[in-house]
Amino acid sequence: MQLSMKCSIAVHCLIFIYEAKGIARVTSSLLSESTGCNPVIIRNIISALKKAGIITVARGTGGAELCKDPSQITLLMIYEALEPNGLSSLIGIHSCSERACPIAKSIQSILTPQYNKIEDSIRKCMENITLESMIIDFQNIEKYSS
Repeated sequence: MQLSMKCSIAVHCLIFIYEAKGIARVTSSLLSESTGCNPVIIRNIISALKKAGIITVARGTGGAELCKDPSQITLLMIYEALEPNGLSSLIGIHSCSERACPIAKSIQSILTPQYNKIEDSIRKCMENITLESMIIDFQNIEKYSS
């Protein structure tokens, strides 16, 4: 069970966009260099974040900026921009309900409500983590490592 790495790359990009405001024009090649990811992956992530209304990108010359205050952007918003149904498929249930075994016939009914509780907990936790809090964490780490 692992959340997609696209989410961590997106958070990296968003913190970079925030920190670079007024200093540098943030392009996919600049983000690619910072993250170590292929520019195509960065463009796909940027596109998803733009579609979700989290960032804007200037036409032609590029240059990404946040659309919202970092306190209004949650980790759940970022994740769902990249993986729209990601949490609902976080933990899978094997298909075996047509088997003669009574456990096989019941396993989905047994696990579904339990897995829903797990997904709800993750969703609530991700809703309480903001981009602002992650930016503050970055700034504190940066301040103390200098």
